[in-house]
Amino acid sequence: MLSCAQMRWPPRLVTVPGLHGSDGAHWQSWLERQFARSLRAEQDDWDAPDLAVWGAALARRLAGERGPFLLAAHSFGCLVAAHALQTGMLGADVAGVLFVAPASPQKFRFAGAFEARRLPVASILIGSETDPWMPLEGARALAQQLGSAFVNLGDAGHINTAAGFGPWPRAKYFVDTLVHGAAPGRLRDEAFDGGGAALA
Repeated sequence: MLSCAQMRWPPRLVTVPGLHGSDGAHWQSWLERQFARSLRAEQDDWDAPDLAVWGAALARRLAGERGPFLLAAHSFGCLVAAHALQTGMLGADVAGVLFVAPASPQKFRFAGAFEARRLPVASILIGSETDPWMPLEGARALAQQLGSAFVNLGDAGHINTAAGFGPWPRAKYFVDTLVHGAAPGRLRDEAFDGGGAALA
């Protein structure tokens, strides 16, 4: 007979967009369609980034839903997800986090104090060598601070619609990796951080 924990697995996907939100062609929108019962964190004002306000909105979005949850965050949404986890806003029902093209905390100092500390859940952080919002070494350092497995996508811009990231099968692969608890070993075994893996 299945335990309560087994009956609630796998976790539900929750996308956490960044500044201005993610349009219908964005990989986050595509990823939502790959998983049943996926959710999206919504903000009252997508043009007014605020760690505390956006983190509280994420917490409210999850409060009325049954977890566990797996977060897939992009850009400023990465800072929001990490902040909400580190400050206890989300409780203990988050199973893992996929951070994609995190924005530099220095660029968003006006949005609230962000302190990068080791997360209590498994996570993968995807960086780009040509991201205008976060230099690759900054993304690598953030991954170390958060305790995330790090993946270098190479020349991938901000890993958004403008950079050609609409349907993105590798995003689903990363989510599946977290669901099955294989990070960071699985990623290290496949040597993704080798100076620029080919885009999927």
